[in-house]
Amino acid sequence: MTEYWVSQGNKWCDLCKIFISNNPFSIRTHEIGKRHKDNVTQRLSTMQKDGAAKEKEQQQAAKALQLIEAKAKKSYQKDLENNQRNVDGDSSAAPGEGWVFDSTTGYYHDKSTGLYYDSNSGFYYSDGLGKWVTQEEAYKSVETSKTNVAQSSTSQTKPPGGGGSISSIKGGPAPGLVVTKPLNPMRPVKGAPSGMAAANKRKREDKKPKVVSKEEEAALRAREAARKRVDDREKPLMGLYKTY
Repeated sequence: MTEYWVSQGNKWCDLCKIFISNNPFSIRTHEIGKRHKDNVTQRLSTMQKDGAAKEKEQQQAAKALQLIEAKAKKSYQKDLENNQRNVDGDSSAAPGEGWVFDSTTGYYHDKSTGLYYDSNSGFYYSDGLGKWVTQEEAYKSVETSKTNVAQSSTSQTKPPGGGGSISSIKGGPAPGLVVTKPLNPMRPVKGAPSGMAAANKRKREDKKPKVVSKEEEAALRAREAARKRVDDREKPLMGLYKTY
């Protein structure tokens, strides 16, 4: 058989980032070399550091989850205690006298001011403001609304100015000129026949209707159509119709 040469190619070392001959002797020589051993040691050290950092991160995440669960459990227990206290009728959470717990809304209500109080957050709600605010803002809005109501009631009970002139005019002649004629002379008086209607009223014709030929009838229809087109064109200019 005829012998022939076959190329073995090169082998890539991922640690050293170089190509070496793809034969056992070259590979073994490279692996026992100092450069390759240093790269192997560095890779193992890096992997160990990455593993430690990942483990530390997992421990921190676990601690954060435990802390969140503890806070949620504590808040849940607090809500249960507040609900139980409200059901039992405990008024210690109310801001003061006059406040009554409303079981439908779950808040304390003061009928005199119309405010609502949340014992959990400590905020007040007013229908005038429409939002939860602090105690100072809530009572300030109540005082403002009371002032406005008092001013409106005072203005309604106060008699209008010029009362003496009204009493003097009462029973006497009307001030100024008195118009006896209608403002629109073209408008007919109620009950009276309109002159325009009488003029436009068609009279009975005793004579027989005039015989119209086909040419005259066509001319009349054309004149009526022309008049209608003119009226349609002039209507926007007279302000009778909007042009937009």
